[in-house]
Amino acid sequence: MGIIKVKDLIFEYIRRDEEGNVEGITTAVDDVNLDIRQGDFVSILGHNGSGKSTLAKHFNAILYPTEGTVWIDGRDTQQGEYVWDIRQTAGMVFQNPDNQIIGQIVEEDVGFGPENMGVPTKEIWERVEESLKAVGMYEYRKHSPNKLSGGQKQRVSIAGVIAMHPKCIVLDEPTAMLDPKGRKEVIRAVRALNEVENITVVLITHYMEEVIYSDRVYVMDKGHVTLQGTPREVFAQVDRLKELRLDVPQVTLLAHELKKEGIPIPDGILTKEELREALDVYRQNFA
Repeated sequence: MGIIKVKDLIFEYIRRDEEGNVEGITTAVDDVNLDIRQGDFVSILGHNGSGKSTLAKHFNAILYPTEGTVWIDGRDTQQGEYVWDIRQTAGMVFQNPDNQIIGQIVEEDVGFGPENMGVPTKEIWERVEESLKAVGMYEYRKHSPNKLSGGQKQRVSIAGVIAMHPKCIVLDEPTAMLDPKGRKEVIRAVRALNEVENITVVLITHYMEEVIYSDRVYVMDKGHVTLQGTPREVFAQVDRLKELRLDVPQVTLLAHELKKEGIPIPDGILTKEELREALDVYRQNFA
């Protein structure tokens, strides 16, 4: 079993009137199965309302299945005695860093989680230092979070989760409120944690360029996982992604259009370097 295993998951939002009577039921997650291994970098894509954020909240026991089962590091999220362990194992980072930052000074904010866990003071400061260094924010440890940019605040939020020593970090659209520079900062920090620290990363996003380095990609639509595979396998299906109201990386789209014009380019081009190489091969053989 992987660090995150989801079996036959269904989650329903129930709407009630003022008297408590059921007005309607919306199935937000519908028969989803996942198995994510320790150390994986997994991305979950989908347009607004596809169910991806609802699914993410099951990984931290914020939501519980209507039907089916979710295990985090072998623990069933519906077993109440495991909730604290689950939330230490899988840390959550949300869209708006201001909703997670509570300290007046960066290092105090990062130390808040370990302090609540009862970690000894000396070890807290060791964790704060290592976490801030891991996300490239150590030099800002004495700063007020209010003086930081959006990307810097989000990296502080991630450091606060890392300081709790989770095996997994779930990021629910962490760059949605950031400018392009901030998005790059955050994704660079997340990739480093995955590659160097072997922390499992689950990234919920609708920015296609953020997922090209993932080990696996899941695409959701109407609560279902409708596509899955490596980034190359998923982004090779440009027309299908358009049907799902999703973009693809710009370089992937350019390669797709060139192929439609008769230039023999491989499917699933992900980077400018790959496109350049493919065009060089074409020029050598056909020009």
